[in-house]
Amino acid sequence: MTTTTATSAPFASVAHRPGKIRNRVLWTLQIVLGLFFIIASGGPKLVIPHILMQNPPENLTIPIGLLIFIGVAEVAGGVGLMVPKLAALAAIGLSVLTVLAAATQAFIADLPGMAIFPLALAAIFAWIAYERRDSITALTR
Repeated sequence: MTTTTATSAPFASVAHRPGKIRNRVLWTLQIVLGLFFIIASGGPKLVIPHILMQNPPENLTIPIGLLIFIGVAEVAGGVGLMVPKLAALAAIGLSVLTVLAAATQAFIADLPGMAIFPLALAAIFAWIAYERRDSITALTR
């Protein structure tokens, strides 16, 4: 008769926390990118959407409702990046948003060179979401 010992599953409730230096790098990125999305990216879409509609970049026309929705999503994501419990979810949302922005630049605006910056941001946000994944499990508890 064989006996089995109770071993813990490889991923069972092991808390993941980045090291001290990595944590500082993450918070620096989260604050800088959060402020960027609040002030420079999403803010103008909410404050002056009519001016942005009159001078669309690359002659790309976007409905005003969609422009305001994108602005709200960017501002919410920027704020969420700076809230510890929401950082991972905000990073996931901003990663999806920036991938969609890259796709818009590449396929709709027909400027694939302009898709590099949003894709780089998507990779950074995916890394932030991966490193802050404990906050997602903490929200479910």
